[in-house]
Amino acid sequence: MTSGTLTPPSTKDDDLSALPVVPARHPWRWVGVAFVLVLAAQFVHGLVTNPAWDWPTFARYFTAQSILTAVGTTIVLTVAGTALGFALGIVVAVLRMSKSPFLSAVGWTYIWAFRSIPLIVQLLFWFNISYLYQRLSLGIPFGPEFVSFETISLISPMGAAILGLALHQAAYAAEIVRSGVISVDRGQLEAAAALGIPRLRQFRRIVLPQAMRSILPNAANEVISLFKGTSVVSVMAIGELFYQVQVIYGRNARVVALLMVATVWYIILTTLLSIGQHHVERYFARGDRR
Repeated sequence: MTSGTLTPPSTKDDDLSALPVVPARHPWRWVGVAFVLVLAAQFVHGLVTNPAWDWPTFARYFTAQSILTAVGTTIVLTVAGTALGFALGIVVAVLRMSKSPFLSAVGWTYIWAFRSIPLIVQLLFWFNISYLYQRLSLGIPFGPEFVSFETISLISPMGAAILGLALHQAAYAAEIVRSGVISVDRGQLEAAAALGIPRLRQFRRIVLPQAMRSILPNAANEVISLFKGTSVVSVMAIGELFYQVQVIYGRNARVVALLMVATVWYIILTTLLSIGQHHVERYFARGDRR
């Protein structure tokens, strides 16, 4: 008798490699795709063949000088409101996270106030600031004045619009920044402090890269919302995109075609912002990839 390992004889049924591989079938997925394609084709057909869309008028005004100037004004409002809003929002977020109860209360009050008041009310308030305060002065409280000026010449309609958008945006930006910072594990900062890494370097090399991954999606949404929200400044008779479209269709009564002009411009610029968001997110997500 010989020693050795006894193995059962292999059979064809035990050979798994011989089993046929059948891909999973998803018939309802293809039904859904076909349904969506049919709806899309019907929608496009209606856009092309329905004369009520008035595409000749759309083509005539889409690149008109007045519309391009209004697009530029909308971009200026968005960039200025975003830059000033997030700069102030970072300050408010620092106050909100302060260990001082007084500073934390100041930050919380700012956020509460500017999130509670509708944007259109804030814009109209700053637009009519000269009605409430005809003159502003700098000096000793209840004492002599050093410098004084008339408010009617201090804030122009464009300045009032930028100020209102920035102050409104800062309240939301502060919460976005705060949520991103507190999402970073505090244990990492404790480890960095134990290694003797300076606080500024801790923030720049540890906190900021991780917080940005949480901040960027929400911040991009706020920028896009602000971009579309610039249409609210039309109540101040500022020549941004929506106001200019209203002026034109008020003269020629081509409401649908002019609204499509504004819609397509909003879609183009929002798409560009989304592409920029994608690349910035990829940049800050480098350390998180495998």
